[in-house]
Amino acid sequence: MGRKLPAGGKLVLASHNKGKLVELTDLLRPYQIEIVSAGALGLPEPEETAPDFAGNARIKALAAATAAGLPAFSDDSGFCAAALAGEPGVMSARWGGPDKDFSKAMALVNERVGASTDRRAWFVAALCLAWPDGHTETFVGRVDGTMVWPPRGDKGFGYDPMFVAEGREQTFGEMDPDAKHAISHRARAFAQVMRSCVE
Repeated sequence: MGRKLPAGGKLVLASHNKGKLVELTDLLRPYQIEIVSAGALGLPEPEETAPDFAGNARIKALAAATAAGLPAFSDDSGFCAAALAGEPGVMSARWGGPDKDFSKAMALVNERVGASTDRRAWFVAALCLAWPDGHTETFVGRVDGTMVWPPRGDKGFGYDPMFVAEGREQTFGEMDPDAKHAISHRARAFAQVMRSCVE
């Protein structure tokens, strides 16, 4: 049994990524939880120094929970290509350069994969709930699929336009948000959070 976040409680979303904030807010909306973003509280972004998604999610959630004195919820996620031995992985945002330009990041992935016939890819999301006393609960979700080129669709964010989930024909960038939320890596991790940590 995880530690429970009470319905009607206040929660800091420990992200400065607008796309993630929209998705997480959408996912949390039904649970009567008051949401405030780290950016709205003026909290700085901590340096993500862990070698994996779960570790970076914990760093962000703990930093926000400690600074705000409130429970905090963070996400660390990324796109992984089999032909690149799982890269860009935890470095997904950094492949877009200082401006986090995901058009450049997607082009770089495509360039490095080159003529490889291995188009397998997956998204991973680690979600962490942290409390000001240092307690954390971390959950990981994954969705497998195929990378495509050129990118398709202007919905979603990040690498969504170059990823088609198994059993689907549309990229995440072409899918309506509700359809993506039903199958995404973030939604799968979020379902675990809800089962374990929300009253």
